[in-house]
Amino acid sequence: MALLPILEFPDPRLRTKAAQVDPAQVATPGFQRLLDDMFETMYAAPGIGLAATQVDRHLRFMVIDVSEGKDAPMVFVNPQITARDGEQVYQEGCLSVPGIFADVARAGTITVCFLDREGRERELTTDGLLAVCIQHEIDHLEGKLFVDYLSPLKREMVRKKLAKQRKHAA
Repeated sequence: MALLPILEFPDPRLRTKAAQVDPAQVATPGFQRLLDDMFETMYAAPGIGLAATQVDRHLRFMVIDVSEGKDAPMVFVNPQITARDGEQVYQEGCLSVPGIFADVARAGTITVCFLDREGRERELTTDGLLAVCIQHEIDHLEGKLFVDYLSPLKREMVRKKLAKQRKHAA
């Protein structure tokens, strides 16, 4: 397994809309290795979700593990939200926007259809943190970031703060 570089805001590649994954590709050794690398990258960051777009792979899939023990890995290939209900506000962070957190309003309960790691069709209805994480990662696959939910002024402040952090780290 290998750690993958995570793209950071405002990298324009984060704005790329991901293409559908060919279902036949899911079971291939190369795709399975990429999933393992994404889990390793997500856990090392540390994070609870990682979309392929964030590691410069512009295909519609993501990995998630919201468990306390990091022992419930989930794979979502070609995810599509088919139902939304209610609203919840969560303070979100993002591996592509390190050190920045903001309240974001999202659907309280969602139903998502997807292919799992073995390429089987699944449907999941969920709420709470998992629902937030799924919506956040699907946004990445659409070329959208959680900072897009912020005002233009706050988004510019985030961009400047990250630029300053990168300058001091160099």
